[in-house]
This record gives sequence, structure tokens and C-alpha cells, in this order.
Amino acid sequence: MKFTIPLPLQHEHEALHEELRLATQAEGEVGEAAKTLAQLMHPHFVKEDQFALPPLGLLAALARGEWSAEMAEVLTLTDQLEAELPQMLAEHKAIVAALNTLRDAAARTGRSDIVTFAEALTEHARTEEEVMYPAAVLVGQVVRQRLSPRAPTAE
Repeated sequence: MKFTIPLPLQHEHEALHEELRLATQAEGEVGEAAKTLAQLMHPHFVKEDQFALPPLGLLAALARGEWSAEMAEVLTLTDQLEAELPQMLAEHKAIVAALNTLRDAAARTGRSDIVTFAEALTEHARTEEEVMYPAAVLVGQVVRQRLSPRAPTAE
């Protein structure tokens, strides 16, 4: 079964990639800070696209009570997310530090558009940490629960 990142998240990531691409074209310290940020973010975005965000494609179906045995295939992704979550959170710390550097450089040079981008991307990272990653982990837990045989009930 193929698990697809929900479209609003895909669109948000595409917009963030484009804003970062534009920021890397800025002159001087702003462009350099954006390039450093891009180098940190690229491998992180790849991981998110591979295993952290696709499980979220099952959220709506699971919330509606829908179930199929094929959904069990998502456990490969959610298990990988759980295993790599400490590393991904550490990457977020490095990304946020680079975002702060970018924001400060942009503020010094009057690039309010890049300041706004840096602040939005910092908030996006917090949303991933506090909402998206935990929701993806919960998808795996719900699927695992539905796979396990029910415990006998006491009468």
C-alpha cells in the first residue's frame, strides 16, 4: 500500500523549499546563511518525505474507523520514525540555530521577507515536533492495536 503525505503538508513543504531557494540567492551574509540552512535542511526533508510524514495520510481513514490489513505496511515507516526521532529532533535544533542566524542576518540587512520566512520555518519545525511527528507515531500505535488479537473479556 502506498502512503501519501496529505496535500496541505506537501504544498507547505514545496512553498518552504521555494522560499529557501530564493533566500539562497540573496547577496552576502544572508545568502550564505540561507545556503548553510539549505545544507542542513535537505537531508532532513528527505527523511520526512520518506518515513515521517507519509503515515499521516492514514489519519483521516483511521479517525473514520476505516481499516484494512494493508495498513499494517505503515508500521515499517512508523517504526523507522520512532527509531530516528531523537536524531530528527537534534537536526531540528541545528536547523533552528541556522534559522536564527539567517533571521538575524536578514534583520541587519533589512530583508523583512526573509525574517518572516525564518520565523515561519521555525514555527513549522515546532509544529512538526509537537503535532506531526507525534501524530505519525500514533498512526503506528493505532494500526498495531488493530492488528493485535483482542484480549478476552472477563464476564
